[in-house]
Amino acid sequence: MIARRDSSDFAARRSSARLVALLAASLLFAPLSFAADPVDTTKPATEAAAEAPAFFEKAAERGPVQARVRLEPAAPVIGDTVTLTIEVTAADGIDLMMPEFGQSLDRFSVREFVPKEAVDASGKTVSTQRYVLEPPLSGAQAIPPLLIEFTDHRPGQRVAPEGEQSYELVTERMPFEVTSVVPAGASNELKPLREHLDPLREPGRLWPWLLALLALAAVAAPLIWRSLKAARAEGRRRSAYDVARARLDALSTHQRPAGEDEIDNFFVELSALIRRYLEDRFELRAPEFTTEEFLQVASASPDLDESHQGFLRGFLRRADMVKFARFLPPPEEIEAALAAASRFLDETRQATEAAHASPQAGAAHA
Repeated sequence: MIARRDSSDFAARRSSARLVALLAASLLFAPLSFAADPVDTTKPATEAAAEAPAFFEKAAERGPVQARVRLEPAAPVIGDTVTLTIEVTAADGIDLMMPEFGQSLDRFSVREFVPKEAVDASGKTVSTQRYVLEPPLSGAQAIPPLLIEFTDHRPGQRVAPEGEQSYELVTERMPFEVTSVVPAGASNELKPLREHLDPLREPGRLWPWLLALLALAAVAAPLIWRSLKAARAEGRRRSAYDVARARLDALSTHQRPAGEDEIDNFFVELSALIRRYLEDRFELRAPEFTTEEFLQVASASPDLDESHQGFLRGFLRRADMVKFARFLPPPEEIEAALAAASRFLDETRQATEAAHASPQAGAAHA
C-alpha cells in the first residue's frame, strides 16, 4: 500500500510538472500582440516594475517643425526628481519661440533648468529645454500640453497664418504615476514609537553658560553673515572691471567676424560681456530680462549717468538687431562697437571709484 501511494504521488507530481512546462511554453511562444493586453494586477510589484518602460516620449509635428517631449524615469517614487526634455527641430529659415520658462509646470518644483540651441549636420536648428522637476505628491500626475510658436521666413512661404502672428505647435499631455513609499495595506494610524518616556534629567550648572553662548551666537550670526556678504559683493564689484576688460581685450585680438554666423556670435559675446559687467559691478540682477526690461532696471541705477544709459540703449538695441533681425553691420561699425564698449568700461570704473573715494576723503578730513 505504501508503494502504491508513493507511485500515485510521483505520478501526480509528474503531471503537475508537465502542466507547468506547457504553461511556460505557451507564454514563451505567444504572439507579440500579447504585450498589448492589459497588465495583470496580480503580478508582484517587483515583476511589474521590471516590465515598466524606462521613459515616456511623445512627438508632435507641424510643417517644418518637429517636437519631441521625453520624461524619465517613467515610474518615479515620491521624493525622486524627474527629467523633462523638450527638443524642437526646425528647418533653416524658421524663427522658433520655445515654451516660456515654467510654462504650465507650476504644479512641480523646478530644481534645474538648462536651455540649449545648436545646428545639426543638415543645417536644421535644434532647440532644447531640460527641466529637473520634483513631483509634489504621489499618485497620478501629468505633464500638460506645451505651446511652441514659430514663424516661417523661407522663400515662398507664408510667415504666419492669416490673421495670426505665428504658427502654433502643441504637444500632447503626458500622464505618469508617482509611486508611494507607504507599503500596500499599511495603517493610516500614527502610533508613538515608545509608550513611555523617562523624565528628563536635571541640567547641570553649565546650562546657564550654554544658554548665554547660544543667545550670543544668535545675535552675532546675522551681523557676521551681513559682513561676509558685503565683503563678497565688494570683491565682486572691484574685480568686475578686470574680468570685463580681459574678455574685451581677448575679443579685440581675434580676427574680425565676416560671415553672418560669426557676426552674430561676436555681438552675442560683446553684449553678454557688458551685461555681466553691469550685474557684477552695479548689482543689476536681471540675467533673464529682455533688453527693454534690462534698460529699465539700468535707468534706475544711481551709478549710471545719462550718457552711460544712452550708450546702453544704443548698444544693446543694435546688438539685438544683429542677433534677431539678421542685420549685418559694416566693418567700421564693428570697430566702433569695440571702442564704445572700451570707453564705457573705463568711464564707469573712474566714475564709481571717484564716488567711493569722495566719502572716504570727507571722513578723513573731518
